[in-house]
Amino acid sequence: QVQLVESGGGLVQAGGSLRLSCVVSGNIFSINNMYWYRQAPGKQRDLVASIAAGGTTNYADSVRGRFTISRDNAKNTTLLQMLSLKPEDTSVYYCSGLITSMGTVRRYWGQGTQVTVSS
Repeated sequence: QVQLVESGGGLVQAGGSLRLSCVVSGNIFSINNMYWYRQAPGKQRDLVASIAAGGTTNYADSVRGRFTISRDNAKNTTLLQMLSLKPEDTSVYYCSGLITSMGTVRRYWGQGTQVTVSS
C-alpha cells in the first residue's frame, strides 16, 4: 500500500505565494518521477511540473519561471513552490508519482489540495 498526501493549499491574493508538499508513504521500494498536476472546474487535468529521481525538472509554459518543483529523497517528499500567483492558477493540485512497490511500478495519485488565487 502506497499513499500520497498533499498539503499546503489555501487562499491567497494575486501576486502571493504558496508551497505545496507531497509526502509518499507505505511499502515503497523506490520513487521514480514525481509530478504535480492541476485541474480547474470543468477542465482537464494538466501537468504543471515534473522531477526525475536524479533531479531533472520540466515545467508547463504557463508556470515556468514562477513555480519550482523540488524533492527530498530522504524524506520521500516533493515540493512545489509557487510564486507570483495569478487567478488563473486557481485549481485543485494533485501530486502523482511513478513508484515501485512490491515488485511493480505504477502511477499513484494523491487526493488533491485546493489552491485559490483571488484578484
